[in-house]
Amino acid sequence: MTAKILDGASVAAAIKEEVAREVAEHAMRGLRPGLAAVLVGDDPGSQIYVSGKVKTCEQLGLYSEKIDLPSSTTTAELLSLVRQLNARDEIDGILIQLPLPKQIDTAVVLNAVDPAKDVDGFHPVNVGRLTLNESGLRPCTPAGIIEMLERYDIELSGARAVVIGRSRIVGLPMALLLLHKHATVTVCHSRTRDLPAVSREADILIAAIGKTAVVDSQYIKPGAAVVDVGMNRITTREDVTRYFGDDPKRHAAFEKRGNTVIGDVDPRAAMELAGYFTPVPGGVGPLTIAMLMRNTLNAMKMRRA
Repeated sequence: MTAKILDGASVAAAIKEEVAREVAEHAMRGLRPGLAAVLVGDDPGSQIYVSGKVKTCEQLGLYSEKIDLPSSTTTAELLSLVRQLNARDEIDGILIQLPLPKQIDTAVVLNAVDPAKDVDGFHPVNVGRLTLNESGLRPCTPAGIIEMLERYDIELSGARAVVIGRSRIVGLPMALLLLHKHATVTVCHSRTRDLPAVSREADILIAAIGKTAVVDSQYIKPGAAVVDVGMNRITTREDVTRYFGDDPKRHAAFEKRGNTVIGDVDPRAAMELAGYFTPVPGGVGPLTIAMLMRNTLNAMKMRRA
């Protein structure tokens, strides 16, 4: 068996096209979704990530602001900014780039964001709405995964789904979204007994644990849809060969940068056993920004349209 690739990049492109068309329709009525992205400090990875979000806003016709704050910013100072953004009607979405510096109380800051502008879907109000399956803003990565599975016509209703990982960002909301699609859901974590055996029961397997290629052939039911949310790096030539064989693109990337990215799933095992598989990169990653754009549009519609 050779798994069919779940191309998150193409799904993300389709979502962005849909958002752009709807943004253009609202523009004819004088409405434009607005996103404020707040970055504290000068972490290079976060800078690139936030800049990518702002660039995508521009491409799709959304208004955006990138607000840079020094790494010395205090909780009180960041809370003051959040209150200002909450009060601005033209700002529909507020994104606080994580992680924040250690001196900032992350929970206090995220909880201060107006739930109607919480485009990450992290606020307790939105978590509660998700739990009760009420309308609200959903976390971008899990919502994007649901979009991808449905667009590939993978049956969710009645399916046995296993989510490895229980984080507030991915694992927990992923389990709830699958449950609301009428899947039978098991959430696994570091204390799950005989994790491979539990995972092998899954028709849909979501791996979100942050451990390099830990999900191997012992974990995968033949024909399952395997979604890899992980993003790790391997830094030895031996590991590149171990996980990617003689794939010329992977070896070229390693020779150029001294590393290459890999998820939480062993790609060779997944390609041999699974029915569907998300590559890393190009699988789940592109969906997150696309869903952030949709959330910002939806926030405007709920607030102003």
